[in-house]
Amino acid sequence: MKELKELTRENIWNLAPYSCARNEFSGKNARVYLDANENPYNSPYNRYPDPLQLEVKKQVARVKRVAEENIFLGNGSDEAIDLMYRCFTEPKIDNVVAIDPTYGMYKVCADINDVEYRTVSLQADFSLDGDRLLQACDSHTKIVWLCSPNNPTGNALDRNEIVKILNGFEGLVVVDEAYSDFSSQQPFRFDLEKYPNIVVLNTMSKAWGSAGIRMGMAFASKEIIDIMNKVKYPYNINSLTQKHALDILNDPYEVDKWVRTILLERTRVVDAFKMLPICRKVYPSDANFILVEVNDAQKTYDYLVDKGIIVRNRNSVHLCNGCLRITIGTKSENQELLAALRTM
Repeated sequence: MKELKELTRENIWNLAPYSCARNEFSGKNARVYLDANENPYNSPYNRYPDPLQLEVKKQVARVKRVAEENIFLGNGSDEAIDLMYRCFTEPKIDNVVAIDPTYGMYKVCADINDVEYRTVSLQADFSLDGDRLLQACDSHTKIVWLCSPNNPTGNALDRNEIVKILNGFEGLVVVDEAYSDFSSQQPFRFDLEKYPNIVVLNTMSKAWGSAGIRMGMAFASKEIIDIMNKVKYPYNINSLTQKHALDILNDPYEVDKWVRTILLERTRVVDAFKMLPICRKVYPSDANFILVEVNDAQKTYDYLVDKGIIVRNRNSVHLCNGCLRITIGTKSENQELLAALRTM
């Protein structure tokens, strides 16, 4: 990869980050806090949260098997996505390259940051051609976006094709592994030392059943993480989120049970869908959802809405004509969906 200084926006590289009261204090025996202009009443909510979430990162490091210095915690993965643009791209000059179709926030953040967003279509079977993607890059391409397992297609991208991009691209490669807990493919977060240009995203929203607390993760080299920490808002993860994250991270076995149950239900739902008259195709999935091609996506979507069942209509998305994206719910929720479709 290029030198990180060359990849980083110049003003960000030279930025002197805001130093909050809790950053400056590092003592262990404090009893009286008169440094941050906090209200002394209404404990514990009167106190600012740990700006670097050190206790949470210790637990994340234990569960995810990644060193604490290689972890960034954000207000959802969306904060990490936005920070990649703010730290490493120059508006109106640089560009990024992404697969298509994929998660929509990569483009939204590109548009917000006034950065050109280039797309490279997946193959008809949603597979990745690494050579074609590399051909779309030029000297102003700073970031490549890959989502694996991909959203909305559900499939894990070929690991060898991702490695080809990591080895062939001089900029940063973001591999969004939000759904990796549902996949048998080895996560790339274990390869940070091997690929210094990789940034791996993960989240508490999917397998960890905690979408409401808004906590995402980025795993990367210490140098990349340090730059992201320079730019993030001082107290980006609130105290309530940190507390809930610690609670759920302390019980990973319960999460493993949820994942196993969802995978069993995914198999059952896929088998049942293939028997439905409206079903044309069920695409292979490595995630907690399936992409299904039906006879009339809009009609089926509207019918389910009338029944109080909400799925995602992906009919207008590139390569997803006629498709619905359906999250795997509880057994009873899945049964209600299937029963409704059998009587359509």
